[in-house]
Amino acid sequence: MKEPRSFSDKIWLILKGLGMGAANKVPGVSGGVVAFVAGFYEEFIYSLQKINRKAFKLLVSGRFKSFYRYINGQFLGLLILGMLISYFSVSKILDYLILHYELFVWSAFFGMIVGSIYYIAKDFDEWTKRNIAILLCGIIAGVAISFLEPAKENDNLFFVFLCGIISVSGMTLPGLSGSFILILLGNYVLLLVDSVNALYDTFTEVILFNFDFLENSERIRLLKVLASFTLGSITGLVTLSHLLGYLLKQFKNATYAGIIGFIAGSLGVVWPWKEKIYSLDAQGNFLYDIEGNRILSNYKRFIPNSIDSETFIAIFFIFVGILLVLALGWYGDRTKSN
Repeated sequence: MKEPRSFSDKIWLILKGLGMGAANKVPGVSGGVVAFVAGFYEEFIYSLQKINRKAFKLLVSGRFKSFYRYINGQFLGLLILGMLISYFSVSKILDYLILHYELFVWSAFFGMIVGSIYYIAKDFDEWTKRNIAILLCGIIAGVAISFLEPAKENDNLFFVFLCGIISVSGMTLPGLSGSFILILLGNYVLLLVDSVNALYDTFTEVILFNFDFLENSERIRLLKVLASFTLGSITGLVTLSHLLGYLLKQFKNATYAGIIGFIAGSLGVVWPWKEKIYSLDAQGNFLYDIEGNRILSNYKRFIPNSIDSETFIAIFFIFVGILLVLALGWYGDRTKSN
């Protein structure tokens, strides 16, 4: 039987959820990295793993308290609360900072990923030949993904379902950004812009008792796409947590080696110096989201050819990011020891 969480533990869980939500907001950054560095990754995976047939039986039979305890509901609930708070607070601040100080935001996140790699690897002492090979495979996979060219849009419902499974990986697999993966699969605009806009318009019309959308074939297509994507995301969240839970139990050191390698390989995604490439329609015009912002399709990375004041400040923020992660890790270790 687990000891009840103290009030400070609950506050920290909300703050950790807030951190996960903020990380997921930035294309190329994974909320799973936050879970890993903050020390609750395994509990997060094992809690998601509890969403299974037994949990479903408890829920449909009305045994809500047993269901809540079985899935570690307090832990998941506080994390989700933190993510929701992040969506309406930190995420909005990030939107502003990325718009006006993009290079410095990317630099800070780059530093945080570098600090995360050091923090995770410093206590890992199982560097066998097998684990080193797995580490190298993780690095290669991360680098390969970060430099892939985006595919063309595909609204096949089965492919959309697979996109849902893959995109949710940013929550469970550190180093893999769900939004960046959707860009590579070519369906970022379809799934996170067009379909979401269609759902928003549909809700608005239903509230006004307007059901004309039922005769709109394009609207129905987008709603089917969104439903398939949502189902795939739920399926992916459950299945990936079961797979990772199994790997952590049976091959913990090898799994950690692979995760460290993958995070290291994904550094190219958060490289601070890059040029945005925007989505275009068939006529060569820019595509915009519901808020009037140009829709991103990829990045073109480069190395600064001179050290000007802006580059110097960006390097400074890289070190700020590294120190921030190390300070949080040190504080977490000190809290555990007490």
